[in-house]
Amino acid sequence: MPETAGVRRAEQTRVTNETQISVALTIDGVGDAHANTGIPFFDHMLEQLGKHGGFDLSITAAGDLAVDTHHTIEDVGIVVGSTFKEALGDKVGVRRFASGLFPLDEALVQVALDLSGRPFVAYDVDPVSEWIGTFDPQLAEEFWRAFAFAAGITLHLTSIAGRNGHHVIEASFKGVARCLRDAVRVESSELPSTKGAL
Repeated sequence: MPETAGVRRAEQTRVTNETQISVALTIDGVGDAHANTGIPFFDHMLEQLGKHGGFDLSITAAGDLAVDTHHTIEDVGIVVGSTFKEALGDKVGVRRFASGLFPLDEALVQVALDLSGRPFVAYDVDPVSEWIGTFDPQLAEEFWRAFAFAAGITLHLTSIAGRNGHHVIEASFKGVARCLRDAVRVESSELPSTKGAL
C-alpha cells in the first residue's frame, strides 16, 4: 500500500546477481524525474516517462552492462512497474482507460492502455535504428513488457510512421506517459469495474 493514506507513492528496491535497482515514485507529482542506469538514452526515456506522466520518479540502477544492457533495461521495467502498482493502490475512482496518437516530428505512435489488473502487451513498434547510442531499441519492447506485467496493465503500442529510431522510441515513451497520466486520474469514488475488483 502507499505509505500515507491519500498519497499515491511507493519505493522499491530489487537486488539480483545481475542488477541492483531502486525506484521511488509519486503518482501525483510534478514531473520531477531523474534516472541513472548507466545507459544514457534509456535514462532520457525514463525521464520522459516521469515528466510527461506528471510523476515524481527517481531511478538508480547498477547492472551487468559489460555483458549486455538487456538485464538492466528489463529489470528496471520490472521495478518501475511493481512500484507503480503499489503506489496506485486499490484504484478506486481512477479513469482506468486511456489512448491517443503521439507525434514526434515525422514519427507517429499509437498507445492504448487499461489499468485492468490483467497484464498483456501488444507491441508493434518498428525500431528503425539498430542502435541509439548504447541503447538497443529492440529492448524497448522488453522494458514495456516487464513494466506492464509487473504493473498489471494491458498495453498496446503501435508505430504508424517514422524514419528516425530516436523519434519513434521517444514518441512511444511520451505516449505511454500521457496515457498513464490520464488513466490514473481520479474522477469518482467508485471502482471502475462491474466485477468489483481490478
